[in-house]
Amino acid sequence: MGRTMKEDLEAVVQRLKPLFPAEFHVVAAYAESYHQHFAAHMAAMATRQLDKRDTYMLLVWVQNLYPNDVIKSPKLAHELQGIELGSLLPAKEIQRLEATFLTKQVASAKELMAKALKEELQHWDDDVQPQQLDGHYHNELTIDVMQIISQSLDMAEEITADLGEQMTRPLLTELAAFLRSYLSAFMKFLENGEKKRNYRANVIANINNCLFFRTSMVQRWQSLQDTHSHVLHPLDELKARGYDALLQSLLLNLKPLFERFTQTQWEASEEILEEILAMVAESLPEFTGLQGCLREELVGVVHLHLVKEYIVQLSKRRLVLKTPEQQQLLAQRVLNNADHIQSFCAEKGSKATWLDPALPKLAEIIRLQDPSAIKIEVAAYATLFPDFSKDHLSAILAIKGHLSSDEVWSIQSILDLSTTGLRDPAHSLFSLIKVG
Repeated sequence: MGRTMKEDLEAVVQRLKPLFPAEFHVVAAYAESYHQHFAAHMAAMATRQLDKRDTYMLLVWVQNLYPNDVIKSPKLAHELQGIELGSLLPAKEIQRLEATFLTKQVASAKELMAKALKEELQHWDDDVQPQQLDGHYHNELTIDVMQIISQSLDMAEEITADLGEQMTRPLLTELAAFLRSYLSAFMKFLENGEKKRNYRANVIANINNCLFFRTSMVQRWQSLQDTHSHVLHPLDELKARGYDALLQSLLLNLKPLFERFTQTQWEASEEILEEILAMVAESLPEFTGLQGCLREELVGVVHLHLVKEYIVQLSKRRLVLKTPEQQQLLAQRVLNNADHIQSFCAEKGSKATWLDPALPKLAEIIRLQDPSAIKIEVAAYATLFPDFSKDHLSAILAIKGHLSSDEVWSIQSILDLSTTGLRDPAHSLFSLIKVG
């Protein structure tokens, strides 16, 4: 009908207009007549029980195709300029249809996303090995869901840009609910699927999904980085749980090696650290299925664990050194080990450079003898690591057996000054370390 109307009006302009006097306004007469008949037909259609697709087609004709592709088409725009044809449907009827379209389209997107997740869960249950793309594990869930989202938004925006904006909020709400369901299903898989042959490959594929989801969603909605950032929280949790699952056996195997530090009074610390780093290096090739930046992030998690566990062993109050020479020897060992950890992790891809001063500056606190100099170093340390508490400091100062209780109290008092907010709260180190 629209094409017929357009072609007929073009014929009026090309063939009939030259045959009539200008005062007859022949183009306007035909356009108004066609418009009235077309509007009557549209009004009749709008009263019917329309499904989602029909509602969309009706709206896209009324709001987009008719005013833009017909009325403003190259051959007609000039001729119809100044003719007040109006809308094919009353404003209230358009609002009703738009509300119906939004409701049905969002419900459809919700249903399709749930179906996509159900199909992916079946693959996990059936122990299907995930596909590989450029050497990295992946599954189709991200692609399916983002196609569903994009299609819904594109349809709304094709009607009007404003309707596309209206679609965004409810669609983000459903997307957030979907990601929570995805996280819940993934956590159940971690609990129950460990014995499956492709368990770790599927864990890696879903961690990769987090990157694809985040990238695709932020490209579509810049606001996800600020006002709607909560939508992405399940992805952060899913990724963290996935890292924990992949690293669980490695970290358990490292634990007895770290405990040997205190048993040997740190004299063989370099040899023990060599064993620890060799074990880590042996485990890393398994994670090549991760996307590059995610593999670097995983190595960063290992980096954090190595530094944290090293500090845990220093903080166990089993080592008391009363002479400056003993303290300086330990400080040098800590410094050497810190350099070894840092260079190893950097070589393997860790970007967690915020950890670099954690051990060297503790070594400096152990090395220093003058309480005033120690206080200055502690104050600087607290600006780098605001979660460094008096309990943590007390455990480190316990190594320095020559300090009196008054001197220890005086040094600890420097932490009474607030350092909150001086460092990114996402970089937590000492909050992971319990001392007692």
